[in-house]
This record gives sequence, structure tokens and C-alpha cells, in this order.
Amino acid sequence: MDLIPSFSVDHTAIIPGIFTSRVDTVGNSLVTTYDVRLTRPNKEPAIDVAAMHSLEHIIATFLRNDPEWKDEIIYWGPMGCLTGFYLILKGNRRPQDICDLLLNAFRSVENAQDVPGATPKNCGHYLMHNLGMAKWYAARFADYLAANSEKSEIFEYPKTERLVTEDGQHFFDS
Repeated sequence: MDLIPSFSVDHTAIIPGIFTSRVDTVGNSLVTTYDVRLTRPNKEPAIDVAAMHSLEHIIATFLRNDPEWKDEIIYWGPMGCLTGFYLILKGNRRPQDICDLLLNAFRSVENAQDVPGATPKNCGHYLMHNLGMAKWYAARFADYLAANSEKSEIFEYPKTERLVTEDGQHFFDS
């Protein structure tokens, strides 16, 4: 079985940032999956599950209500490793082009008084939320984005040399 592209990225070198994970053609349209990485994989603890769940609800609500972007949003959801989120948008933009959108989304968490949709009718695990920790993670990431938005390394996956044999076989280090 082929290793999928997201597993061939060197996770020991990823830093927080916004990265293009993949670009796909769906029908006649392009869709882009972005890796929105809040913490350093394998170097920092995973994000608290309840905080991650709250961030998912608050930021999904923000994105799907943003007048400029709401029609472009396909998906916002957590990574299984709890180090960040996936954002899927219509089209194909550079990560730098969505930085302000994500900065505003994470900044919006600061003003949240409650978690949207955190009721038994609207959520599959409505008691598993932590708004206080969500605010902490959101502020931390927003401050990081604001301080580093001019640095290309927060928008480009780390590059590593991959061994390729004469017959074209690729070797990955993950």
C-alpha cells in the first residue's frame, strides 16, 4: 500500500503554521485541504480533547458565518493526533492568503461566552467542552500567527531529502 501524502511529511520537523496538505479536483472544481497546526507534533503535548472540541465548534461557526468566506468553506475539523485542524476550502489559495481569516477566527474565540451547539440535540458529546482552555489555545495560536506571519516557514512544510532508488522506489523516514 502506498503511504498517503500526509504521512510522508516529516512530523519531527513540523512547526505551528498553516500548510497546504493537498489539492484535489472534485468535478470541475479544485478544493484545497490545509493543515492548521497549533502545536509541534511529538514535541508538545496534544491539545486538550475538550478544548479541541470547543475550538472546533466555535471556529466552525465563525467560518461558516463569515460573509466573505462562508461559501468557500467545505470542512473544519480536528486532526486525530490533536495537534491541529484541517480546513478544506473551495479553490486553491496559498496558505498566506488565508492567514488573516484564520487569525480572525482564532481571535474570535476570546469573545465567546459559550460554545455554539453544545447541547444534547446539537452535539454528540455536549458535555465534553472546555471554553477556558479553548480560549487559551486560541490566543496562543493567534499571537503566534500575528508574530510570525512574515516568516515563510510557517506556510511551507519542512523539506527533507528522500532517498529514491534507481528504479524509482521512494523511502520515507516516517
